[in-house]
Amino acid sequence: MSALTPVERNERRRLRRRQETIRWSIRVLLVVLVFSLGVALGQAIQDNPRPGRTVTSERTLHIPTGGQQGSTITP
Repeated sequence: MSALTPVERNERRRLRRRQETIRWSIRVLLVVLVFSLGVALGQAIQDNPRPGRTVTSERTLHIPTGGQQGSTITP
């Protein structure tokens, strides 16, 4: 059994803490990623129309007029 010096002990503790922080950060990142994907999937499912239903869209077409009226008429 070898005894560690205080410097070595502190260094190992810092290394362990850093590794543990990295592990927890990865876990939190994965949870946030899975949650975000779930929200995105839920929104995509909710936004799509149900099968068998008719979706009607109505638009008005506006035709732009020229600058002067009758400008194509030659005297």
